[in-house]
Amino acid sequence: MRPLDLQVNGYGGVDFNGDALDEESLHRACRELARAGAAQVLATIITDTLPAMIARLRRLVSLRERDPFVAEFIAGIHIEGPFINEKPGYVGAHPAAAVVPADADSAKRLLEAAGGLTRIVTLAPERDSAMAVTRFLAGEGVVVAAGHCDPTLDELDAALDAGLSLFTHLGNGCPMTMHRHDNIIQRVLSRSGRLWCCFIADGVHVPFPALGNYLRCVGPARAIIVTDSTAAGGMPPGRYRLAGREIEIGEDRVAWAPGRAHLIGSTVSVDQTAEKLSAELGFDEALITRMMDTNPRSAVGLP
Repeated sequence: MRPLDLQVNGYGGVDFNGDALDEESLHRACRELARAGAAQVLATIITDTLPAMIARLRRLVSLRERDPFVAEFIAGIHIEGPFINEKPGYVGAHPAAAVVPADADSAKRLLEAAGGLTRIVTLAPERDSAMAVTRFLAGEGVVVAAGHCDPTLDELDAALDAGLSLFTHLGNGCPMTMHRHDNIIQRVLSRSGRLWCCFIADGVHVPFPALGNYLRCVGPARAIIVTDSTAAGGMPPGRYRLAGREIEIGEDRVAWAPGRAHLIGSTVSVDQTAEKLSAELGFDEALITRMMDTNPRSAVGLP
């Protein structure tokens, strides 16, 4: 199995959000991702000021165009933010100061900078007035994902009616303490028949007993596994960067913000993820392939 990974921020010491990203480092990261089991990825650009995000998207598109291997390997772009929930916990590793409400003009500028490669945009439905940006993106053929968000059930339903079709890394991008019943995880699970639900299956972002419960609830027809890998993926303990923010990797190989304040992406590859799903949850190759390749391709319309 060589799957499509819908959420990759970088790998092998290379940050796709880095302002110094160059052709050689992008090629090297893609080669390392391929060696670690991926067939293709969606390069992920995360929240920053709009000019910074636009510059990073343009750089990524330009570098991709120069390298046939990279052009084939990076099947598209996942724009995660800046239209997310700025509150602590929900904002996750994204810089809260750069978070803004969704607006169509900014969305258009991001899509233009991505040169037609945008496959997914992750936003918070509660930050999208009248779901106008969700409707716009869906009308442009972009998969609209909710993530780093806390919509009410009514807001989630309105977003689904407007074109929302995916949820980004369920169980993460939310506070450690929430209402024990009325929370974003329960709301999304209650609507999982209408949503592709993505999970980071490294055993850290969601412990395997909880992940098993979530996957049983969602079912194999709607579940997607992603890595959310960063520049720290495939690298030894040390310090790395994601969009200018520092990542601290210890001997446990977990990606933390300095001082272990919160998780900041992952270090796992698709091969390691598949091994964990088999060892920890007893999934067979057919089920793993479905969640890591068949479903991701169906969700974003890739063959």
